[in-house]
Amino acid sequence: MNEFLIDESHVGLLYEDGVFQRALQPGRHRLGRRLFDRTRRRVRLIDLRERSLVLKGQEILTADKVAVRVSLLVYFCVSDPVAAAHNVAAYEERIYEDVQLAARRFLSSRKLEAILTDRNEISDSVKEEVREAAFGYGVEVRRADVKDLVFPGNLREIMNRVLEAERRAEAQLIEARRQADALRIQAEAEAAATRLRAQAELDRAQAEAEAEREQVLIRLEGQRHEAQALIDHPALLKLRELETLRVMAASGAKFVVGLPQDRSLSGLLDT
Repeated sequence: MNEFLIDESHVGLLYEDGVFQRALQPGRHRLGRRLFDRTRRRVRLIDLRERSLVLKGQEILTADKVAVRVSLLVYFCVSDPVAAAHNVAAYEERIYEDVQLAARRFLSSRKLEAILTDRNEISDSVKEEVREAAFGYGVEVRRADVKDLVFPGNLREIMNRVLEAERRAEAQLIEARRQADALRIQAEAEAAATRLRAQAELDRAQAEAEAEREQVLIRLEGQRHEAQALIDHPALLKLRELETLRVMAASGAKFVVGLPQDRSLSGLLDT
């Protein structure tokens, strides 16, 4: 009677005469053999623990024909030991190839600037693309990370220059915005001062017009009272006429005073 152990985090696949029978869980197992039983039994152990796989120095051309070397680190584990053992010849080699091809497809479809902008996009794209394929052969891809991303030496120098130029351009843009804000604030202040001066001038003109109007009303009111007084007291009109004659006489002016029509000249002379 054969006795063997299957360690924790492992699964044993039992084969009889090369035919898969069942999966054996961790623990002690006994495979008895009956008399004259010539069945050949074999157990294949599958490790279920998470493992990592490194793809080193994959040289790939980007969409704008720049050669980059990328190293990827992939974390995976076997989720279906039967599929991992039967659907592919070697699941570790297969996942290596799938990750490699996924990285090539992604980088070859992107320009260098886009790759530099977000390196995490590489990891996310590779993980999502490989996940479905790996599920078909019983492997779960848990994480994919860019370990290294290397560029040619002259390209690094050019990139440093570009970054420096971008920093200078950004500083110039900030200064231009600051100056524009200062000019805007100055223009707004001048416009506000102009509005205040115009409003003050308008208020002054309105005050002067109102004062002149009040003076005209006062004069008209006085003339109205004077005219009413002359109407109410005719003698005042006579006095006004005599005062006017006195002033004219004092100035040496000559004038003829008409006589009343109801009296004769002789009557006036007699008197």
